[in-house]
Amino acid sequence: MKFTLSWLKEHLETDAGLDEIVERLTMIGLEVEEVTNRADRLKPFRIAKVLEAEPHPNADRLRVLKVDSGEGEPLQIVCGAPNARAGLVGVLGKPGDYIPGLDVTLSVGKIRDVESFGMMCSERELELSDEHAGIIDLPADAPVGMNYAEWAGLDEAVIEIGLTPNRPDCTGIHGIARDLAAAGLGKLKERSHEQIRGSYSCPVAVKLDFGDTKPMCKAFGLRMVKGVKNGPSPKWLQDRLVAIGLRPINTLVDITNYITFDQGRPLHVFDADKVKGDLVVRRGRKGETLDGLNGKTYEVDETICVIADENGVESLGGILGGEPSGCTAETVNVLIESALWDEDDIAATGRKLGVNTDARYRFERGVDPNYMMPGLEYATRMVLVLCGGEPSEAIQAGTIPDSTNIIDFPYAEIKRLSGVDVTPAEANVTLKSLGFWISGSGDTIRVAAPSWRPDIEGKADLVEEVVRILGLDRVPDTPLPRLGTVGRKVLTTSQIRRNKARRALAVRGFNEAVTWSFISKDEAELFGGGSKALELANPISSEMSDMRPSLLPGLLLAAQRNADRGYGDVALFEIGQIFEDDTLEGQKMVAAGVRRGTAKPQGAGRHWSGSSGNVDAFDAKADAEAALAAIGAPVDKLQAYADAPGTFHPGRSGSLKLGPKNTLAIFGEIHPRTLAALDIEGPLIAFEVYLDALPQPKGKGGRSRGALNVSDLMPVRRDFAFLVGKDVSAETLLRAARGAEKTLITDVNLFDIYEGKGVPEDQKSVAIDVVLQPRQKTLTDEEIDAVARKIIANVEKSTGGVLRG
Repeated sequence: MKFTLSWLKEHLETDAGLDEIVERLTMIGLEVEEVTNRADRLKPFRIAKVLEAEPHPNADRLRVLKVDSGEGEPLQIVCGAPNARAGLVGVLGKPGDYIPGLDVTLSVGKIRDVESFGMMCSERELELSDEHAGIIDLPADAPVGMNYAEWAGLDEAVIEIGLTPNRPDCTGIHGIARDLAAAGLGKLKERSHEQIRGSYSCPVAVKLDFGDTKPMCKAFGLRMVKGVKNGPSPKWLQDRLVAIGLRPINTLVDITNYITFDQGRPLHVFDADKVKGDLVVRRGRKGETLDGLNGKTYEVDETICVIADENGVESLGGILGGEPSGCTAETVNVLIESALWDEDDIAATGRKLGVNTDARYRFERGVDPNYMMPGLEYATRMVLVLCGGEPSEAIQAGTIPDSTNIIDFPYAEIKRLSGVDVTPAEANVTLKSLGFWISGSGDTIRVAAPSWRPDIEGKADLVEEVVRILGLDRVPDTPLPRLGTVGRKVLTTSQIRRNKARRALAVRGFNEAVTWSFISKDEAELFGGGSKALELANPISSEMSDMRPSLLPGLLLAAQRNADRGYGDVALFEIGQIFEDDTLEGQKMVAAGVRRGTAKPQGAGRHWSGSSGNVDAFDAKADAEAALAAIGAPVDKLQAYADAPGTFHPGRSGSLKLGPKNTLAIFGEIHPRTLAALDIEGPLIAFEVYLDALPQPKGKGGRSRGALNVSDLMPVRRDFAFLVGKDVSAETLLRAARGAEKTLITDVNLFDIYEGKGVPEDQKSVAIDVVLQPRQKTLTDEEIDAVARKIIANVEKSTGGVLRG
């Protein structure tokens, strides 16, 4: 909602300045979003006088002007405006000035071989109106050299407030002024309720015809004014509309737009000579169309309310007028409409047709029903003053509903709900200044909300009105009571795991991404989804038709988009939900990541010390293990299996499991076939960690972390090389070595695999490094040898491998 300061003061007698008004608006709940000034963009433009206007030597329609800008020597300007002449006083733009209506910045140029040092501007070029027939022609006494915006009174603040949907009364400037007056910032100027006496009966009748269905229009007021003179509206009216971003059209249309913002009462005008027969307000019929005033054609049906005549549909009720009956400069007889539409139907029609208008914005929130006919009178007065004419009697179809809502209001509710001490006298004055009716005395009174406040339903709403007007700064600061105990954890286990996984992956060089939760059918089927149960009933587009069965499609496509823009070495991760089915249990929380190019944990790209090389499956495995370790998974007990889904490369992928059936993560290189299906260039590696698959931690009696278990004795390292069959996995051997002596063995690492000379063809040599950590005393050679024998025996038992000689 936009308005100018001078416009506001037409409704509010106040000496308050802009800053005070802006602050008070926000304090009473009408939050100011922006304060702008048209003069800021018009600041460079000065009033200038044309001294000479000679024909252009090389163009019949151009003139070469000598222009006095009030600063030094006259400027030479080439101009094609038909009204350019010697003695004209206009508005000058010089090189370097930005022309908002053309979206260009002026520079010195040559036009047909004649240099031009700026331009004389039209109103459209300065976005003052649509007038472009010639350059601006100012009065002869306009001061040359003065800032044009300042001289024309355009240096005025425009205030924009963000209205919540429950404040339809403030969609008009009069309602905003009422709130400010109630808050002590001036006196509200009351609206005129003078009625216009018509000299003849309205020749066009109105009928509300909804049959047995729910009425989509509650009441409809109409009046004809014949013999009007339409055309451009007065400058003051055009200036106000332009200031708030509206385009002046003609006087009749500008009057309706003005009253929409001034009073919060949308209206519509029909060219009476283009209306055939009487008006009927009814439901649309399939096959009917309307050419709207916005240049678009709309198809209507029985869910849409229309205003029709014998020609067909003339208007979308309460939303948009039609081109066939629109008012133009040739309009002589006009029908003025003021109606009361059903809020829900207006909102549904607007969404269905995709039409957003100022009328829809107000009607779907609820306009003042009791101002329907006064609004018609207001519009009639403006038409008579600005266009002349002879009015008919006003007619009304339907019945204006009774909006009376009487509430029993105990004063004690103010203290109970807000903590503010307010005397009954203060409360009464505040409510009356907002237009509420008050009756009774004592501790409880009866309050009736005004017709323009449909949001007031009960006692709590009245408390809110009193407190916001008196000032929220009166609400006391009340600290919460101290419980005297240590608070229990607030986050759930799932939230804690997500945060820990997020930090762990960020530490490893990943950037977090957020992708859509829905993907195309082909992508969903590629990653094991695409079931009927996970199709969206109303998808945004065909590329977003199914709930995602995996986070990887979105991340892979995001990595490719980065590569397309020159950032090929990217590492992206995301934490979010995937969907196996449409049940609650089918929604899984997952942490996933992709790496592309050289984006390894230690860094990406080329370096003087040597490139890091492309990412591989082991990087993905390390990422998955890091995320699992961060959320508390027993990484040393996890088992690696080569059973990743088909979207991964079969020889360069795997899964991490806690037991044979509980998969905690999958990892590896993405299959080339998958990349081709997504039109992605590889190679890429990826992983997915299933955060919900890790068992819940067992409850503990306290929050202690336990005793620190650190030994001050030096660890002992021993290397072993075993000959095992080629089909034996390294993971099996490492697990066997680790389990040989659980007290002393703290780590087992694989550091070499060899096949070739000296090793039988059906075998391979696997070398491991075993770390022994004594706790009580230094180990003797005999104790170390005993552990070594256990390792050798356990490996032989588990894998059939023997110590390599």
